[in-house]
Amino acid sequence: MADQYAFLRLFKYLTFRSGGAVLTALFVAFVMGPPLIRWLKIKQGKGQPIRSDGPKRHIVEKQGTPTMGGLLILIPVVVATLLWADLSNAYVWIVLFVTVSYGLLGFADDYLKVTRRSSDGISGGCGW
Repeated sequence: MADQYAFLRLFKYLTFRSGGAVLTALFVAFVMGPPLIRWLKIKQGKGQPIRSDGPKRHIVEKQGTPTMGGLLILIPVVVATLLWADLSNAYVWIVLFVTVSYGLLGFADDYLKVTRRSSDGISGGCGW
């Protein structure tokens, strides 16, 4: 089919697909961003609890900021990767798995903070 329509050969170039992925991720983030932030504010109410040992200005500046904003980065990256990457490349799947795994870890940490109404999420220590 690329022989009949020369412009389709563009999709073979990594630089073209990279640019398409960037534009796709930006579009997805701009479209889903405001509704996601509104939904998180409604669901979380007061937002993430502020640490008492942190800077005093955080009590004023960060109060009411919703947590789990990493979704606004993770979802567009995953969508753009699935649409534009060479899915036959094993490294694409490895990087996607690691990225989503860290996203799930961050989600679990933020979820614990919001549900417990505490600034203590998942412990960073391994117990050694």
